[in-house]
Amino acid sequence: MIRKGSAVWKGSLKEGKGTISLESGVLEEVQYSFKTRFENGNGTNPEELIGAAHAGCFSMQLSANLSEEGFTPDKLETTSKITFEDGKIKKSHLILDATVPGIDEDKFKKIMNDAKENCPVSKLLNAEITIEYTLK
Repeated sequence: MIRKGSAVWKGSLKEGKGTISLESGVLEEVQYSFKTRFENGNGTNPEELIGAAHAGCFSMQLSANLSEEGFTPDKLETTSKITFEDGKIKKSHLILDATVPGIDEDKFKKIMNDAKENCPVSKLLNAEITIEYTLK
C-alpha cells in the first residue's frame, strides 16, 4: 500500500507560502506558511498534520488490539500534542479519552501501551511518546 501527500512551496522561508494536498482529496491545496508553522496564522503546518496522523493511527491500533482481546470500544478519542524544538520533533504526547465496556484498568493499560509502541506512526517517529488517559 502506498499513500501520497504533496506540498508546493513558493518564495523564501519567512515570506513564502505553500499548499498541502492529499491524494484522497480530503485536503486540497490547504495553505501553510511560516506564520502557520511558527506563529498563529491561518492554515496548517506539518506538525499538526503529524499529530493528527499519530492520533488516528494510535486509535485504530488500540481498537484492533482491544478487539483481539475480546473488547469493543464505544469510543476512543485521542489528541496528539507535538513538541517541535530546535528544528526537531521531540515529543508526541497522546491524550486519550476511552470508553471500553467490561475492561479492567490493568488490562487496558497493557493493551494501550502496546498500541502506543506498535502503531505504524509511533514506529516512524524518532521522538519521545507519552500518553495520559481516562478510561470509562
